[in-house]
Amino acid sequence: MGRSWKELLGKFVMFVLTSSLGTVVDLGLHWVLSTYAFRGNYWGSYWIAPTISFEVAAIANFVIAYFFVWKERISHRNTRSFFRHLAGYNAACVGAYILKVFAMQGFHFLFLSLGWMQQLTIEPVVCNLAGLCFSGGFNFVMSEFVIFNKKKKNTDLIHNI
Repeated sequence: MGRSWKELLGKFVMFVLTSSLGTVVDLGLHWVLSTYAFRGNYWGSYWIAPTISFEVAAIANFVIAYFFVWKERISHRNTRSFFRHLAGYNAACVGAYILKVFAMQGFHFLFLSLGWMQQLTIEPVVCNLAGLCFSGGFNFVMSEFVIFNKKKKNTDLIHNI
């Protein structure tokens, strides 16, 4: 039997709430980097800064996911388990990052063509936030159904034979 809608919705709400920390880390670090380290530099503000901020946020989100969101799905808590799950989570984050960058670039070029926010230092962060909405959904699906997938109990396997 699959997951109930109630269970899936509960996990999603918990994921969104706890991922808020990662979003704050991502947006804050991206703003600092694009404002102070890469101001006026397209490649720095739209490629390097979001790469750094996304990876730092991904690690923060993984720690929250591992110890809080999907803690009941971790059968053995040890260093090997932690890094095995981190590797899977980080691989999923690479896919999410690619999705985020394409969405972020799309919003940047949309704002550029409309002449919106071009002189504001917050424009890269707004584009980043829009991209995070897309990548967040992807990360939830990967976490729920792949990385922290619910294991079937042996009794379920016996009944299905």
